[in-house]
Amino acid sequence: MKKLDKLILTSFWGPFIITMSVVVFVFLMRIMIFYIDDFVSKDLGVADYAQLFFFFSLITVPTALPLATLLSSLMAFGNLGEFFELTALKSAGISIVRAMLPLFLVALFISVFSFFFNDRVSPWANLKGYSLLYDIKTTKATLKIKEGIFYNDLPGYSIKVDRKQDNGKLIGMVIYKHNNRSYELGNTEIILADSGRMYSINENRYLVIELYNGTRYTDETNSANSRPVYIASPTGATQAYSNFSRNSFKHYRLTESLSSFGMKRTDEGQFKYHEFMKNISDLTSTADSLRNSYQETRKNLVAGSQQYYSYNYREGTDKTIKKGKWIDSLLVKPVSDSLKKEILQNTKSAANSMLSYTKSQTEYLQTKLKDASKYELEKHHKYTQAISCLIMFLIGAPLGAIIKKGGFGVPVLVSILFFILLYVLTNQGDKWVKEGLLAVPIGAWMANSVLLLSGIYFIDKARSDSRLFEKDVYQMFFKRIKSKWVSRFGKSRLIQS
Repeated sequence: MKKLDKLILTSFWGPFIITMSVVVFVFLMRIMIFYIDDFVSKDLGVADYAQLFFFFSLITVPTALPLATLLSSLMAFGNLGEFFELTALKSAGISIVRAMLPLFLVALFISVFSFFFNDRVSPWANLKGYSLLYDIKTTKATLKIKEGIFYNDLPGYSIKVDRKQDNGKLIGMVIYKHNNRSYELGNTEIILADSGRMYSINENRYLVIELYNGTRYTDETNSANSRPVYIASPTGATQAYSNFSRNSFKHYRLTESLSSFGMKRTDEGQFKYHEFMKNISDLTSTADSLRNSYQETRKNLVAGSQQYYSYNYREGTDKTIKKGKWIDSLLVKPVSDSLKKEILQNTKSAANSMLSYTKSQTEYLQTKLKDASKYELEKHHKYTQAISCLIMFLIGAPLGAIIKKGGFGVPVLVSILFFILLYVLTNQGDKWVKEGLLAVPIGAWMANSVLLLSGIYFIDKARSDSRLFEKDVYQMFFKRIKSKWVSRFGKSRLIQS
């Protein structure tokens, strides 16, 4: 390897690693901000969050690779141009294309790595990450009781505490214990206590409530002969036919399971249907299956509609539909008015049934076609995301040579602009494919095609040592336009005057 190649590669890998780390971190923060309401007040360990961040870090790698390749290649050649090293290379007879060769091979390797990562690792990471995220979202919040407010998340209980002390002691406790009938027939048990405390046992699987110096009211019967009483509850006063027993206590203990608050792992199989959880082989198989189902349903449309027709429907020996006797031919026969009315009613009913059948089959076929396009689109994106790494290099390297600016200033701005362009074109192509306006290959490859043309254009400008982004070029251009305008229209005004 020549010293030139080592110099260029050394200037590439540093920004590449930094950019990858920053982009992955930004995407993780985006996930944290988006799901922050689902994370707070959950009794989750560090291991759960570590697994979630690990899986989502893997998910963001295919998205971060094109941006990292673009920025690092732009910075590498920008630094070479800023310190006149590219000028020295050109004076030594080394072209810009030869200087780009080592990084081109690196970008090619990154594209191949991105493809295999996208096909093998990303589906597994998506399945693990989103299933874990679903489990965290469905996990109940931990027991957080606020002063003076009823807490109702513990199944079967409504708890209110007047004051909480630093040592964990609770002052002025009111507990409504109810069953499924509580909101119709009132609470089955009401406990008032001067003080108490709450803590968990057996690795947070059970909650213990210890109460001191209080009274326990219990609903013993709910018969029609019971006298009506009014019970105050968190939902308001409720009338119930009850006989209460009253018991005073100095110490009373309740133990309840906290199993509903723990995180339960769901079966990952229920998430495997999504296109993000499949590799190319699975996507191809699913898309072909949906296409075959679509074609089979279309073939059976005529046969399936036969049951909704009242005229003689028959199929010829040549497998074509032959005309039978239509309803109009039946109405001209000498039949009674009541029979004609019945025939018309039956006809209307058959027509409505046929219309409903047609609508349902049309929606079914559209859904099948849309789902097949969705899986085919994801299959193409396995390739497009990999190729975009190479295309981003073809944009970044010549742009760096043209701009001649290193560091994280101008290169970061230019990289973000092209990355946003890639993102917008990709989403727009996907939208047009799902709406049926474009074929799947055209919509999937639209963004890469546009950016590839941009890369070829910048390479041509870099080879000719273009001053495309220099301010004085455009100042001189506008001055020439202004001078031509004045020389042409200024003289005519003088002649008229």
